[in-house]
Amino acid sequence: MNILIETLSNLMGNAELTRNVAVALLATAIFLIGLAGLLILAHHFDPLRKRLDTLTSSTTTPRSATKRFVEHLDNFSYTFIPSDQRLRKSTTDRLSMAGYRSPNRLVIYYFIRSLLMISLPVLVVLMCPLFLKIELQKVYWYAVMVGIVGLLLPSYYLDKKIAKHQRLLSNGLPDAIDLLVVCTEAGLGLNAAMLRVAEVIIDIHPALAEEFFSVNAEMRAGVDRTKAMGNMALRTGLEDIKSLFTVLDQSMRFGTSIAQILRSYSEEFRDKRMQKADEEAAKLSSKMLFPLILCIFPGFFIVALGPAVMKFISAFSAM
Repeated sequence: MNILIETLSNLMGNAELTRNVAVALLATAIFLIGLAGLLILAHHFDPLRKRLDTLTSSTTTPRSATKRFVEHLDNFSYTFIPSDQRLRKSTTDRLSMAGYRSPNRLVIYYFIRSLLMISLPVLVVLMCPLFLKIELQKVYWYAVMVGIVGLLLPSYYLDKKIAKHQRLLSNGLPDAIDLLVVCTEAGLGLNAAMLRVAEVIIDIHPALAEEFFSVNAEMRAGVDRTKAMGNMALRTGLEDIKSLFTVLDQSMRFGTSIAQILRSYSEEFRDKRMQKADEEAAKLSSKMLFPLILCIFPGFFIVALGPAVMKFISAFSAM
């Protein structure tokens, strides 16, 4: 403020007039800043603008960096994806059974596999100078072993993921079939019943709900119901789902009661789940044996017998 007044006084030579002009300019600046702030707030809280922004963002969602990177990988996929079509199909089926349904899942899987197979041996070779006592020949052997581990690790992880995904589907299947029985007995068709059950169990069994949503989406797109249910059986890889849909297809062809078939299958699946739980409970005692021997017993013996052993050693050392 003082700098502005001194500058204007030097230019105009009248201190009073200069002060008035400076105050007017300052007031004008404050008014313009306040007006701009009000316009910004009005634009921000405008309900019409919010609605338009929501619609625009939902229709034109920007692609993430991961998606752009995967799209660039497609241009070089021929370098790390095998040319054998049967191997590609089996890997794609395994990825689907594990719950990976992205269109680029095959590219991502083989890229991670190739990256681990190359980067882990290079990391071992680069860390070689830190261990001067290791021979160069052993370093090469370690690099080869680590490369084999990097080659097999994604497949091992995928097998574990498949087992986990199938276990989640098997655990939720009896509850879903019970709800299907209720929906079909209430008058809903099989398509509407599957959609309603998927909406109900989305929080409890999300994996199974996603499969039901996929089946319903395929049927809406014009795929035959038998084909859509067969695709679900192929995606999951569960024989229980395959046999269930086979019986449902026969029931719809011959006009028998769907609710009765679903109720019998629900009881069967529930018995299987209970038998599986009993089997896991029976294995618990043998699984607890190793933690007891390796972790709990050594600490117990150290605490219980440690003081006596120390006194015994001190007594003999004094003699």
